[in-house]
Order: sequence, then structure tokens, then C-alpha cells
Amino acid sequence: MKAKFVLVLVAACMASAPVSGIAATKQDNKVNAATDVLQQFSEIPETNIPPQLLRQAFGIAVMPNVIKAGLSFGGRYGRGLLTIRDAQGNWSNPTFISLAGGSFGLQAGIQSTDIILVFKSRRSIDNITGGKLTLGADASVAAGPVGRHGSAATDLRFQAEVYSYSRSRGLFAGVALEGAALTIQNKWNSEFYGKYVTPDEIFAGLDIDLPAPAQAFISKLNDFTPDVVEARVVTDTSAPDEDSSFTTYPVAQPEAVSEAVEE
Repeated sequence: MKAKFVLVLVAACMASAPVSGIAATKQDNKVNAATDVLQQFSEIPETNIPPQLLRQAFGIAVMPNVIKAGLSFGGRYGRGLLTIRDAQGNWSNPTFISLAGGSFGLQAGIQSTDIILVFKSRRSIDNITGGKLTLGADASVAAGPVGRHGSAATDLRFQAEVYSYSRSRGLFAGVALEGAALTIQNKWNSEFYGKYVTPDEIFAGLDIDLPAPAQAFISKLNDFTPDVVEARVVTDTSAPDEDSSFTTYPVAQPEAVSEAVEE
């Protein structure tokens, strides 16, 4: 049954992917799709990601067209982009990542969703670049609150390490992703940037020419996320495992935070 499900899921992913004559076109199309996801998310202000959470984001992943399929065994698979804030609070060059995860239970059908992940911890990013991050196991994950009042209604401090959001058929909401694994797509990175580059080299922008689609993605991400005054790492001693490496980044503008709370 599992083998049959895997074949169905792979076929669904292939059917949803744009036809490309060369490998580079696939990466361009994925980046363009991620840019479009940001645009569509930003057009739903009433149920958008709370600005206060975005100000605290160390990294953001945008996963367009993640396929969720299921019979008695279900799962998700998709590729997208991951970028982090640098020491000045600017968004880095994006690296390609994949998301894959399964689940058991009564389920059927195939669905395509757009997913955005907001990372508050550098440790989460290091796990991804170091091999794999399993949401819910290697990092605490929560379905993200939405709207301007989302932070006050749930958790003003946003203590989870990762917050997840999805958009399907025009609806926008938090999504549970426990058990999903995130990994770097080194082959896609090499094809997109024209040479082998590590995720750290991509983030640092070392000797890398940023292709036009990625420039447009970063520009849209800058429009999508609030500005920050400074970028400094803050140790969060309230982390569930009391790991001193747990960090939040960057610091929000004080006046902007006050506005978010008052509203």
C-alpha cells in the first residue's frame, strides 16, 4: 500500500510541475512561483502572518505547490526556497529546500497547497543546512496565528521555533506539519547558481551572481516583511530543552511592536 501511495504522490508532483526543456528553467519557475506566493499572501491582510512574528523571523521558507496526497497513508512533498536575515537584517540569497512527510489515518485525495514557514531559531536553520530538520522532533513547530490580533490571541512571545502557514483554494491559515522533514536541494542549487555552492556560501553571497528571478523574490520578500532596526542574537532561556543555542533574531522596532500590541 505504501509503495502504491508513493507512486501516486510522485505522479502528482510531476503533473503539477511546469514542463521544462532544461533544468535551469525548473529552478526559475520554482522561484517565480515562490514570488507569486508572497504576492498572494500579502493580498489577504485580514488573515495574514502577524507583523510582530515576521519582525522576529530569523529565516523564512516559501514552498509553492506542495502536494498532499493520501489513501490510508498520506504525505506531503514539495520544493521551495529558504532565506535568512544577515547581520544587518537583510534577506540573504535563497537556497532550494524540499519538504517531505507522511501521516496515517483516514484520508483520501490529492491537494496542492502553498506553505510558508517562519523560523525564529538559528538552530533550526543549522539543522537544515547540516543535513535535515524534522519539524516537531528537531524543532518545535506550531500552526501560526493569523491577523493583526493573532499574536495577542495566542502567544505574544511566540515561543515555538517554527510557525507554519498554508494557503489552499484561496484560504489562508496555520497548518500542522509535525513529522515533515526539510532538506537542502544541492543539485538544484548547483544548477540555479551555475556551480556547486554550499548553503552557507549562498547565504553569505560569496562569489555568487544572483539570478534575476531570485532578485525579484528577495525584493518581494522585503515588501512582505517589516523592517528591523538592528540585527542581534538574543538567547531565549525559555526554550523547551533549555539549549543555550536557541536564538531569536532580529530585534523588532520598539514603536512597531507597541503598535501591534495596541491594535
